[in-house]
Amino acid sequence: MVAHEGLPLLEEGGALIYAIGDIHGCARELDSLHEQIAADAAHRMGARHRPVTLVYVGDYVDRGPDSAGVIERLLGPAPIGGAERIYLRGNHEDAMLAFLEDAEAGAEWLDYGGLETLKSYGVNPGGGALWRQKLSEGLAAKLPAPHRQFLTSLRDRWSYGGYGFVHAGIRPGLAWDAQKTDDLLWIREPFLSSRTRFDRKIVHGHTITEMPDVRPNRIGIDTGAFHSGILTALVIDGAMEAFLQTIPAPLS
Repeated sequence: MVAHEGLPLLEEGGALIYAIGDIHGCARELDSLHEQIAADAAHRMGARHRPVTLVYVGDYVDRGPDSAGVIERLLGPAPIGGAERIYLRGNHEDAMLAFLEDAEAGAEWLDYGGLETLKSYGVNPGGGALWRQKLSEGLAAKLPAPHRQFLTSLRDRWSYGGYGFVHAGIRPGLAWDAQKTDDLLWIREPFLSSRTRFDRKIVHGHTITEMPDVRPNRIGIDTGAFHSGILTALVIDGAMEAFLQTIPAPLS
């Protein structure tokens, strides 16, 4: 665990918040991180009950080997009994839904890591005439109804206390409620380089960094799990901000 003192944006001794970075089909890493979160919450609570919220910042699918398994886990029991779970939409879920809606218009998804997602649902990404349309139809047929409902019900933002949680970032200069979904899912600049004190401290994924990217106005928690093996969770406990991370599997 890595820890540092953050801004006093939550009440001391109140809710525990765990924000989980981009999972990208890494079901094994998600299992490991969930175990760490459960142990950490038990340690912090002791014998006293405290509300716990898990916030997933999106990009559950693509690139990694088991997107279907990730969504199945997210639909399953929470790692902490009674915990609230908030699921945000990432740009990869957005692209996947676009491909399901219109295979040609949404074809870029296949270049974003969509082929790995297709394989995880048992769809063979072979070529041939009209192959994109066939892939879209094949995915629609194999995608369980609860998975599709999950994907279509994702939020684009969530806030608690002095924190705002989104997938990619926000548009500097716009109020929280005025932010456009497209920016929340896709933005990089001018958000990443902005030194503006936003009306909330923004917790986000989308842009990969080797370690959590901690700035006065934002915290980036996408540590590239699909290639690094490191999946990150930000822990917010009153004024304390800490991190839990998975350990990469040894090379075989």
